[in-house]
Amino acid sequence: MVIQRWQTVFLIIAFGCMLAFTLCSLGQWQLLDFTYNFMSWGIFPEGENTGIVKPQPIYTIYLSCISGLAALLALIDIFLYRNLPLQKRVCLVTLLLTIFTAADAAMLGYTAFQGVAVSWSSLAFAPFITIVALILAWRGINADHKKIKNADRLWS
Repeated sequence: MVIQRWQTVFLIIAFGCMLAFTLCSLGQWQLLDFTYNFMSWGIFPEGENTGIVKPQPIYTIYLSCISGLAALLALIDIFLYRNLPLQKRVCLVTLLLTIFTAADAAMLGYTAFQGVAVSWSSLAFAPFITIVALILAWRGINADHKKIKNADRLWS
């Protein structure tokens, strides 16, 4: 007996949010001479340099790998509906990776350049939507697991 309802929708939302977080711009810093663009795989200068200093990119490949892994695990978790205990564990691992991603992105955003405020993109809040979606998916998976255990107990 397999029951798969709203948790699939929540896992698709989590996958989409983390994929967008991994691939799109998260924010910008406007310095005196140039602008930096914050993406999950790095902080890159934009446009023409108007000063003497040549801007250097700051690579954050680890943030991209962790957020991409969280997106991939959310996608894989959709197809684990036949093994509910494994689906719950993968959902929790994805939740932990997403929490780490959100914390790391916030830390990078506020500490990369001292004295300059970051203007966040709306996609910077995608991990928070993902966290809510994963918690709701885990609750749905857990409820279905309990229903199946109760149904199996009645049949035996």
